[in-house]
Amino acid sequence: MQSHAPALAEQAKTWKFLELWVDPFIFPPKILMLVGNQDGTCHIFNPALNYKLVVTHSNYEAAQDWLLEDEYERVKGQLLAEEVT
Repeated sequence: MQSHAPALAEQAKTWKFLELWVDPFIFPPKILMLVGNQDGTCHIFNPALNYKLVVTHSNYEAAQDWLLEDEYERVKGQLLAEEVT
């Protein structure tokens, strides 16, 4: 199994916020993690697949549109990097 540690290690240095998104139409629900970076880019990871990088977008709006197109719903709230460092 391929390790996703390098991508996650880089994210640990540059992330600004993260959100959890859920597909509520299946059970158990599929969960994706959207990570917003300090430079405005957003990465979407799948925690169920060892945090595999699913897709990268140049901005939050594009990432949000991608998730909404697949009928994901955002779990209320964000975790901010400044709150945990």
